[in-house]
Amino acid sequence: MTDQHLAEDDQDLTIDLLRGAPDTPQQRALRQLASAAQDADGAPPFGDQTWVELSKGNATTAYAWVTPESGDPVLAAAAVVVAGSDQEGAETAEAEPDVLELVVHPDHRGSGIATHLGQALQEAEELQAESDHPQRAWAHGGHPGAPRLAENFGWQPVRELWVMRLENSVELPQAELAEGVQLRSFQPGVDEQRWLEVNAAAFADHPEQGSLTLEDLEARKAEDWFSAEGFLMAWEPTAAGEELLGFHWTKIPTDAGEYIGEVYVVGVSPTAQGRGLGAALTVAGIDHLRRQGVDAVILYVDAGNTAAVKLYQKLGFEVWKTDTQYAP
Repeated sequence: MTDQHLAEDDQDLTIDLLRGAPDTPQQRALRQLASAAQDADGAPPFGDQTWVELSKGNATTAYAWVTPESGDPVLAAAAVVVAGSDQEGAETAEAEPDVLELVVHPDHRGSGIATHLGQALQEAEELQAESDHPQRAWAHGGHPGAPRLAENFGWQPVRELWVMRLENSVELPQAELAEGVQLRSFQPGVDEQRWLEVNAAAFADHPEQGSLTLEDLEARKAEDWFSAEGFLMAWEPTAAGEELLGFHWTKIPTDAGEYIGEVYVVGVSPTAQGRGLGAALTVAGIDHLRRQGVDAVILYVDAGNTAAVKLYQKLGFEVWKTDTQYAP
């Protein structure tokens, strides 16, 4: 635990550095801070995997507490660093990066708290010990303060993740599943292992999605937004039973201002590529979300993933917001 006490607009600012899983009050304060920021910015400040890694204790969190002259401390800002792991296999394989996400409560912006947090993390001995890992930071939703903060620390953009949006007024094209392929919802306690195998194969070149474990899946199943009904899976009968060809995992976040549906993950097994499953599963998932009464549907896609971007543009999605990743 590291404490820094600073005077901030007639208030006492304390920065606490905690390695490992937050306790219940800290977790509650983080959730409330993230919710307030999302209401103001229209984008969540922390990714889903960040919450998973926090619960697993695989993160370091800097809490910035502000204590008014009269009153109890409130969490004004927080920064979470998820530790990357070393890649197995070849000796030349690059270690996964340590990833930073930082958020300031809307009521405390413009006071320099983000800079104090960045300095505290930069000076933390426990993080310096892991400095052999690459360092990255996400700024979600294109917040205007992110480029200035990154520039102050000598960081620059290295990756863009587009948030694309589809309005309900856009009519979807017909995209039928191949003959014999059956669509059904995920069955908890039955389909986990089959899904993990297909997900790993479908996203073998995607370091974040392709490395999800059973523990990661269970953590997502425990979230308020999880719906097995909206986790669509495409199965094909075989002589040995049935084969999972692909899936469309939809999501309706519970903490967003609008009632927005999300194309959370669409994956197709490499053995089923070229059969139009990606488009058919995407359309089926969007239809499901619209039946739930969502105001619109969004998805996240790497700006450099040309094939996926073309597919989504053909369906009527347009770029709505941009998440930017920075590196030193």
